Amino acid sequence: MDSTSAQFVTSRRIPMYEPIHQISMWEENYRSNGNLNTSASMIVEVDDKLDNQSEDASQATLAVAPSNKYDQEASKPTDKIQRRLAQNREAARKSRLRKKAYVQQLENSRLKLIQLEQELERARQQGLYVGGGLEGGPLGGFSGAVNAGITAFEMEYGHWVEEQNRQISELKAALSHHISDVELRILVENGMSHYYDLFRMKSTAARADVFYVMSGIWKTSAERFFLWIGGFRPSELLKVLGPQLEPLTESQVMDVCNLRQSCQQAEDALSQGMERLQQTLAETVVAGQLGEGSYTPQPGTALEKLDALVSFVNQADHLRQETLQQMTRILTTRQAARGLLAMGEYFLRLRALSTLWVSRPREPA
Repeated sequence: MDSTSAQFVTSRRIPMYEPIHQISMWEENYRSNGNLNTSASMIVEVDDKLDNQSEDASQATLAVAPSNKYDQEASKPTDKIQRRLAQNREAARKSRLRKKAYVQQLENSRLKLIQLEQELERARQQGLYVGGGLEGGPLGGFSGAVNAGITAFEMEYGHWVEEQNRQISELKAALSHHISDVELRILVENGMSHYYDLFRMKSTAARADVFYVMSGIWKTSAERFFLWIGGFRPSELLKVLGPQLEPLTESQVMDVCNLRQSCQQAEDALSQGMERLQQTLAETVVAGQLGEGSYTPQPGTALEKLDALVSFVNQADHLRQETLQQMTRILTTRQAARGLLAMGEYFLRLRALSTLWVSRPREPA
């Protein structure tokens, strides 16, 4: 790209969001980049191939050496050749050990997940489980249905909250000690990637149980109060963060205003689509045949509506991700760090407010 094109790209204003007809395009881009995981089987297979190649290469060095280099090899000290062979064998041995340890770790995780599912099922059968959620903890409660995908999400989300708390402390210390912009940029990128991980986790959980993600039962009560399609509303968050980012240049103020307006348009489009989906889903349920403890919907229509609901969750998260990315382009590195810190502390205070509300003293009835 020449300098004139680069200048045009960096200086252009953020375009106004074009609602409904661009939502499907967001979803296609989001899905095309959503697969970030590598299966354990592929990793193990690659390790096996590397082990075999390492051992075969070391044997081929001695067994199939060209005749015209025989004298040169023979002139090398024997102990040097032996050391090289020993190093190759040791590298292959360590690779096999790493592979076995990784497979064992996966197996242990699978067993722990099965054990947790069994414990949840026993608690539900014994009447110890309540569907309203548990306040005060990072998970905010368990799903009503014992679902392996949801159980895994709750475990992952608990670790996610712990990591976010650690990143908040790290950002606060970095800003107070005035570290270099290069080091600060690394912390900002780590913080952004952390939120992207949450969106990926939610997408997987939505495919397992979209109602669970939409209800926000995995969050605390104060967070659920501000819930919008399974997460925070980007335009409202920009209003909260605005005062924490000052002073801004005139250009930055204009860009942030344009971004907030684009977010509001996209949110309105998604909200209208959600209302229509709820209406058609309700009509589909009403049209079904209700029997004793069973429901027979019109063939295929109800499930199609639920697939559309998963799509809305993914589109809302994609809007959140795009908003975060745009903010990092508008702000300087230090401003972006302050913004991430303010956002993390905002959610931390909401969780603390939920805990205070649950533990408040109550008057006797």
